[in-house]
Amino acid sequence: MRTQPSKALETFPNPRPERDFQIHMQIPEFTCLCPKTGQPDFATLTLDYIPDQLCVELKSLKLYIWSFRDEGAFHEAVTNRILDDLVAATQPRFMRLTARFYVRGGIFTNIVAEHRAPAWQPLPRVDLLNSFDRDSNTRD
Repeated sequence: MRTQPSKALETFPNPRPERDFQIHMQIPEFTCLCPKTGQPDFATLTLDYIPDQLCVELKSLKLYIWSFRDEGAFHEAVTNRILDDLVAATQPRFMRLTARFYVRGGIFTNIVAEHRAPAWQPLPRVDLLNSFDRDSNTRD
């Protein structure tokens, strides 16, 4: 059975909608084409989100990402388009997409796009130190 790229993003119900929890994904094989030269552009995408009622299904996300392989797109435009499509599919409380494009002509490009649901307020961050960190922070 052969799999084909697709723009369809599938979702499934959030198993714990009463809780804020972060989903973190690394997508190291994103490719699209430079709209000026037609040469391939390569990026690692990092997706972080706090779901509300829906989560994105991973196989559909993989096929969605694959669908950009033969499309020409500026880095800024494709990053924002992917974020917009993911937000439309999942309606998350928070979502951040970071696109780290590999060097071309001596320039690295990093694009960070975010979405926040209007009524959502993040809980304060909790940083826990392990005993080694506490001990090392008190030494002279």
